[in-house]
Amino acid sequence: MLRVDGLSAWYGEAQALRDVSIRVDKGEIVTLIGRNGAGKTTLLRCLMGLHGAYGRTTGTITLAGTDITRLAPHRRARRGLGFVPDDRGIYATLSVEENLTLPPVHKADGTDGPRPWPLERVYETFPRLRERRRFPGTKLSGGEQQMLTLARMLRTGARLLLCDEPTEGLSPLIVQQIGDILREVRAAGVTVLLIEQNVHFAATVADRHYLLAEGRVVESMDNDQVREREHELLGYLGI
Repeated sequence: MLRVDGLSAWYGEAQALRDVSIRVDKGEIVTLIGRNGAGKTTLLRCLMGLHGAYGRTTGTITLAGTDITRLAPHRRARRGLGFVPDDRGIYATLSVEENLTLPPVHKADGTDGPRPWPLERVYETFPRLRERRRFPGTKLSGGEQQMLTLARMLRTGARLLLCDEPTEGLSPLIVQQIGDILREVRAAGVTVLLIEQNVHFAATVADRHYLLAEGRVVESMDNDQVREREHELLGYLGI
């Protein structure tokens, strides 16, 4: 589904990513693990085409066999990329339902990927959003905002979700719910690449993991390796 080859990125003269190469297969959940400043968010922004506002990049990005390296962000979205940022990007003055219905709904061109989720399916998967559909974004809890952001991307028909720390600052109960939602999303045919500092959570939802350090991919791990090295990784991450 996603292939990144030799991706490097700069902020001015400061290099944030160094020759990063990763792959994410169709239907996988893959995590990016690393300390703050390792380049994880920069990588997601590069994939979405948003880094151009901050600096330059080299390397290639391929989505489902198509080179999207030079495509604008909105054209990447039309091909099925959905970005769930760490700040969630909720329209505060709009209701939950208005947030869900505002973004364009499309089927990625020439693909057999997931179809856009109708509003009723969203409400079945996220019953809390149905309960709060008339509430403005400012009245939602952190967990509800995260659900709304994920649901909004599924409404657009995204086939690959880029999620930046979806469990940050959430209670254990809400983290568990986010995990259930991600597994359901994968079962529906959506592929996920996520940044996650919660190593235990990552091992319960993801298939594989990449460890980033100083802008480089230094290791690729499966779930057994993450579980065996959980204490080591927590120490490395400073958690």
